[in-house]
Amino acid sequence: MWDFRTEPEFQEKLDWVDAFVRDEVEPLDLVLGDPYDKSDETARRLIAPLRRQVRDRGLWAAHLRPELGGQGYGQVRLALLNELLGRSRWAPSVFGCQAPDSGNAEILARFGTEEQKQRYLQPLLDGEISSCYSMTEPQAGADPTLFTTRAVRDGDEWVIDGEKWFSSNARHSSFLIVMVVTDPDAPPHQAMSMFIVPRETPGLTIVRDAGVGTESPEHSSHAYLRYEGVRVPADHLLGERGQAFAIAQTRLGGGRIHHGMRTIAQMRKAFDLMLERAVSRTTRHGRLADMQSTQDKIAESWIDLEQFRLLLLRTAWLIDEHQDYRAVRKDIAAVKVAMPRVYHDVVQRAMQLHGALGISNEMPFSAMMVDAQVMAIADGPTEVHRQTLARQLLRDVTPGEPLFGSGHLPTRTEAARAHVAARLEHLVANA
Repeated sequence: MWDFRTEPEFQEKLDWVDAFVRDEVEPLDLVLGDPYDKSDETARRLIAPLRRQVRDRGLWAAHLRPELGGQGYGQVRLALLNELLGRSRWAPSVFGCQAPDSGNAEILARFGTEEQKQRYLQPLLDGEISSCYSMTEPQAGADPTLFTTRAVRDGDEWVIDGEKWFSSNARHSSFLIVMVVTDPDAPPHQAMSMFIVPRETPGLTIVRDAGVGTESPEHSSHAYLRYEGVRVPADHLLGERGQAFAIAQTRLGGGRIHHGMRTIAQMRKAFDLMLERAVSRTTRHGRLADMQSTQDKIAESWIDLEQFRLLLLRTAWLIDEHQDYRAVRKDIAAVKVAMPRVYHDVVQRAMQLHGALGISNEMPFSAMMVDAQVMAIADGPTEVHRQTLARQLLRDVTPGEPLFGSGHLPTRTEAARAHVAARLEHLVANA
């Protein structure tokens, strides 16, 4: 039974990661460009020796099974690891677990053919290439039942036509995993399939790259894609025909937890800066730390952060117990709902305490606030997960008496009196 303690052997690894990320990786965030740009030779030269150290420690791609070069860590260990990696935008690439590549690697490993694994998965695991997950559409958002991008079989090829929106990392990807309709007359959850599309395939164009928040055009990371007569070989079908929805849920379930893990790191960074500001900044009335409003911000932030962390770790533990994301669906939904709210609230308090400096581009809070909103949309909007959580909680509830319900005190009192009277009668009869 998990008892909130980490095994000494794994804690030793976490201690090494903590120091390694702080001393060797976080400085790269300030001087290097996009971690997904494999054409950046300076970055490749700097990252290569760091990756070797990670591999030597047995921490490369720790989310994957051992036969794929990972450690097969369960979700609890991954949560503890990602609390540290989430401090740096370069750390996931240094440790071989960057999104969307990590999720794409997971589904290639589970559903890909041996040829697909050799051509696409292995270079991805080696950190030599980047990939893209091309799912959402302009008119449908994240609701796959409204997708219109189609793939039609033509001999030994599939021909894809349609548009995709907010496809992360398309500009730097070597291949894309795209979710399209292949059987429009089938039930919605059996109507779609997934394909691997090499980036250089004719007919695949980037209409434009959309930035997140204040990202500049040259650093915009989410593509508006157009597929016009894009032909891919039949053997580029990923998994079985009509299986895309199940594959997507397998990928997204883990992704939602991993987002939460790394978000904790950002919250803690904001919280630590809040504490530092409180004891460093003085006004004519004394330190910020001595003011009740500041103390309120600090107390509320610590409670929010620790509650969310416990919810996430409990959910990770349940995933390890059940080995089935579907069995933990409501818990994952709860993590997804809580994550952007807690992230926003902690960062907003830290930003407020820093005053004008806090909203300037000389501090990280503005980017964090945008990231908090991204977490409310990525992998399904918060509203959808609230519905999922509520439906799961309501599913097995037995209806009560329709007029007053099971909590009606007069009804309960009457029943209790009848129960006690029967007990007394039984005791007298047996005296």
